[in-house]
Amino acid sequence: MPTVAGIDSSTQSCKVVVRDATSGALLRSGTAKHPAGTEVDPAAWESALERAVADAGGLGDVDALAVGAQQHGSVLLDEAGEVVRPALLWNDGRSAGAAEDLTSELGGPGAWAEQVGSVLVASFTITKLRWVAEHEPDAARRTAAVCLPHDWLTHRLAGGGDRLVTDRGDASGTGYWDPAAGTYRHDLLERAFGSRPRLPDVLGPAERAGETSSPLTRGAVLGPGTGDNMAAALGVGARTGDVVVSIGTSGVVSAVSDTPTHDASGLVAGFADATGRYLPLVCTLNAARVLDAAAALLGVDHAELSRLALSAPAGSGGLVLVPYLEGERTPVRPDSTGALHGLTLATSTPAHLARATVEGLLCGLADGLDALVAQGVAVERVVLVGGGARSEAVRCLAPAVLGRPVVVPEPGEYVADGAARQAAWVLAGGDAPPAWELTASTTYEADPLPAVRERYAQVRDLTAVRA
Repeated sequence: MPTVAGIDSSTQSCKVVVRDATSGALLRSGTAKHPAGTEVDPAAWESALERAVADAGGLGDVDALAVGAQQHGSVLLDEAGEVVRPALLWNDGRSAGAAEDLTSELGGPGAWAEQVGSVLVASFTITKLRWVAEHEPDAARRTAAVCLPHDWLTHRLAGGGDRLVTDRGDASGTGYWDPAAGTYRHDLLERAFGSRPRLPDVLGPAERAGETSSPLTRGAVLGPGTGDNMAAALGVGARTGDVVVSIGTSGVVSAVSDTPTHDASGLVAGFADATGRYLPLVCTLNAARVLDAAAALLGVDHAELSRLALSAPAGSGGLVLVPYLEGERTPVRPDSTGALHGLTLATSTPAHLARATVEGLLCGLADGLDALVAQGVAVERVVLVGGGARSEAVRCLAPAVLGRPVVVPEPGEYVADGAARQAAWVLAGGDAPPAWELTASTTYEADPLPAVRERYAQVRDLTAVRA
C-alpha cells in the first residue's frame, strides 16, 4: 500500500498527515508549534517539522510527500546556501511603505495588476525585499538566492544542494512572477532589490522535485509543494465554479478559475492555484474574531451566540453590524472601526445583536464574493471552512446571505491534506490529482435574502475613523 505525507508549515504551527495514496484514508498525524513573531529563523520551521514528524510516528514508510506553507515569506540565502537573516513573514507590516513606493514607481496599482496579476500590499515578498535593500543593505549584498518558506523546507528535505524549486501557486504571491505568462519578472525584482538573486525553478503541478535525503526520510518522492491557500483548495477538492470561503482569524474568499484576473482596485489578488489553473483571492481582516467579540460582549459562549442569532428575525429588524473591528482591507479602510446601525428599543436585545453579528460577518464576505464575480469568475457553490464555520448560525445563514448553496466539510487539516493529495498525484502521475473523498460534508440551502445585503450596503460606508 503506497503512502504519502502532507506538511502544513503555517504561521502558527507545523502539521503532518500521512494518508493512503490510493484512497486518501488518514493513517496518522502530528503537530508542533512555531515561534510567535513576524520574522522567524527558518531553522525554527525545520525544528517544528522534526517534532511534528515524530508526533506522527515518523515518515520512514512514506513513498512521497509535499509541503504546503504560509505564502509570501522571504527566505534570503547566501552563496553557500546559508540563511542571511530571519525570514520576514507575510504579516510583518514594516514593508507597507515599500509597497506604496513600488506601486508609485511603476505607475500605480493598475500597472502592478496588469503585470503580475495583483496590486502590491505589505504581505508580498517583493515588498520585503525592498525593505531589506533599504534598511539592511549588507544583508541585501550577501543575498545570492531568494525563496519562499515552502521552497526552503522542500530544499531541506531534499538534502540541500544548489537547486531550489517552487510551484506556480506560491510564486504568484511574490510580486515578481506573472501568473498569466508563467514567467518571472526579473526586472521588477531588480527594481525592488537592486540585484537579480537566483530564484527557484517553477515546477508543474505534478512534476517531481526530486527525492528526500534528510534525517527525517530518505528516498521518498518530493512534490513541488505550494502555498497554503492553494493547498487548502486542493485539500477540499475545489473545482471550477467553487468558491472557498475560509472564516479564520482573517476571512479568505478564493475561487478556482480557468482564467487569470487583473484587478486594478487591489481587492482581488490574481494568484495561480496548485493544479495549473488560477486562484483569484480576496482577503478580509475581520472574520471569526467578530464572533468572539460578540460572544464576549453578550457574555455567552459560541453555541449560545448561535442559538440567539437563529432566534431573531432575518435582517435583525434593521439592526446592522459593520464588522470592521480591526480596520479592513476589503474594502481598503485600514483606519476604520466597526459600527452598529439601527439600534432601537425593539432591536436592543441579545438575539438581535447576535443575528446582526452573523449577518454582518457574512455580508463582509459576500462583498469579497462580489469582487470575484466582478472579475468574471464563475461562482456556482460555496465551500465553507475554518473555525467560524463551526457556528450553526453561520452555516444556516450563509446560503441566504451569499445567495448560493453552501457545502460545509467536516473540520480537517485542509492545507496538509492538499499537500498530501499533491504528493499522491506526483507519485501516480496522470493529468489530475486523485479523487479522494477525505471528509463527509453537509450542504446548506436557503432562499436568498437580498434585503439583508441591501440594508448592509446602505450603512457600510458610515464608519468612524480610528482615533
